[in-house]
Amino acid sequence: MQPDEKIQAHLVSVWRESQKFFSVGGREGMLVLTDKHLMFIHKTKVKINWWKAITQRQVINFIKSKNTMIRHDGYDEEELMNDLEDDRNVELDFDDISMISFEEKDWGSVLKLEYEKGEKEEKFEYSVVQDWVKYPAKDPTKRMKVDWEPFVQYIKNRQKFTK
Repeated sequence: MQPDEKIQAHLVSVWRESQKFFSVGGREGMLVLTDKHLMFIHKTKVKINWWKAITQRQVINFIKSKNTMIRHDGYDEEELMNDLEDDRNVELDFDDISMISFEEKDWGSVLKLEYEKGEKEEKFEYSVVQDWVKYPAKDPTKRMKVDWEPFVQYIKNRQKFTK
């Protein structure tokens, strides 16, 4: 992340599932869109109380409006730069993304993403989760219907080339 970058969209309680052949399960995190990057943050330093409050507020916001281009109070560029120090979090240049699209399913909306980072090609699906089961393993029980179009269009408009 560059020092002059600004957060354009910030989604919490996002479930990421790999689309590889033998992958099982997924991971919860935040999806952050800046002027130049898309990031998936699953190891964060923010407090658990902030996370709980903001996920509830996000659910209420999505019931009122499906727009994914939202930001949350209490998490800014400084917190994002701190979280990006952890190598387990993913930071993508827009031109690393070879395919981005979205799909409406009966149970919710899905952001589909393919990218190449280093030598690895990755394929993931992202969905915003409203409710979770925590035992025996954390897993979404209810996903939200959201409008991924402005999010996808923002990235596509800033890509120098697409494959």
